[in-house]
Amino acid sequence: MASPTKAPITCHILDTNLGQPARNVRVRLQLTPPSPSSFQSQSQSPSPTPSPSTIAGGGGGGGGCGGGGPPVIFESTTNEDGRVNAWLPYSSPRAGGEAPVYTLEDVLGGEVGGEVGGGGGGGGGGGRSRWTLRFDTGGYFASQGRETFFPEVTVVFEVSPGQHYHVPLLLAPFSYSTYRGS
Repeated sequence: MASPTKAPITCHILDTNLGQPARNVRVRLQLTPPSPSSFQSQSQSPSPTPSPSTIAGGGGGGGGCGGGGPPVIFESTTNEDGRVNAWLPYSSPRAGGEAPVYTLEDVLGGEVGGEVGGGGGGGGGGGRSRWTLRFDTGGYFASQGRETFFPEVTVVFEVSPGQHYHVPLLLAPFSYSTYRGS
């Protein structure tokens, strides 16, 4: 029996305070619209200083990579080993009954075009795309009666088509660390 194909973007959460995997943590993965870094020097970027909503990933448009379409968001929950190996398209409660029918592979492969994915891996230069992982760490710690300084951990990273990206999160109530795994 063949094993299922691993998603091109996976993550793993380890609770370093308890020394065990962080189970049942909600995680969202969102294709982030291309924009210049908020830390570019004025000589590199003549545009005005971005607003807090722009830095946080909000702002105008519908949030899709094309600017006006619906946001491309996937959601999952960590398994018993603290891993996310598969993503389901997220449908907002306000979506009006239309569920997304694309996969992460479709978006990364450029098969989802137009307003949703922008084609070419999300609209970045050279097929690169920017993604944001959001970990519901507040919900995880609250479910155990523990406090945390970080109710949400957000990791923004870029990917190139055809590669696998694994993003481990080493988590404690008052600190975290992340890196590109293998």
